Amino acid sequence: MTGGKRDLVHVHITDDLPIRAQALPYADRVEIRLGNAFPVALIIDYAALGVLERAIQQGWSELDAAGRSKGGSDAGLR
Repeated sequence: MTGGKRDLVHVHITDDLPIRAQALPYADRVEIRLGNAFPVALIIDYAALGVLERAIQQGWSELDAAGRSKGGSDAGLR
């Protein structure tokens, strides 16, 4: 880090982005792969799954409270 700025990777997830989850029982983790050509993988410890779920739910609730994003779809979710 230089100049006090943090490096941050942004991944824009859309409803047509392939998302695949796979349990890694030997490591007590879950791998979530995003995309095909240049995939990104999230490796999530079992203990952190609930934290991630709550963060997503909180963001979802905030979007709902704000009247949701234009063009957004929640088909098949919740």
